[in-house]
Amino acid sequence: MNLAQDPDSFARDVPDGCTLSVRVHPGAKKDAVTGTHAGAVKIALHSPPVDGWANEALIAFIADQLGLSRSRVSLVSGASSRSKVLRITGKNAAEVQAALSPSLDC
Repeated sequence: MNLAQDPDSFARDVPDGCTLSVRVHPGAKKDAVTGTHAGAVKIALHSPPVDGWANEALIAFIADQLGLSRSRVSLVSGASSRSKVLRITGKNAAEVQAALSPSLDC
């Protein structure tokens, strides 16, 4: 099955990249991917939700996890919400999904 086309997938292909649905938990102890929920990847961020700091921290965290520059990650929607959509250029949905999927113990 193609993860990028799965209805529960948190990444979707678009021209020149993909979009990423994110549920953010600001003010956490550390930055980490903590799971998935309702078609979004859950990300804990140490940064507080003040003056856009959490949004900047989210962009930096995602760029680092994907091995991309920050300029290739942009906030499409959800600037003042915990639910956000990011635009990633240079990676397809399957690559993003694989890089950010929480590890599963079998």
